[in-house]
Amino acid sequence: MNKEQLIDKLAGDAKITKVAARAVLASFIEAVKKTVKKGDRLGLVGFGTFSSGKRKARTGRNPQTGKAIKIAAKKTVKFKAGKEFSDFVNGKK
Repeated sequence: MNKEQLIDKLAGDAKITKVAARAVLASFIEAVKKTVKKGDRLGLVGFGTFSSGKRKARTGRNPQTGKAIKIAAKKTVKFKAGKEFSDFVNGKK
């Protein structure tokens, strides 16, 4: 499913226009991005939690040359599925 298909699904399920569904989805995505960027967590009970983490600087290898390269530290985005979501995907509910 792509973004447009999700908007169609949201609009149909909520009986709202596609324009309204697109605005809701854009607002949700923006809220997740801003919350995670600040270092906070966004938890949706039964669905999952979005958070940020840190990856330390490390030494890697260029696969073409085998030469050692430095990989800078960076922030990462994490998503941990909630129990209800995991159970659903695994056919337990």
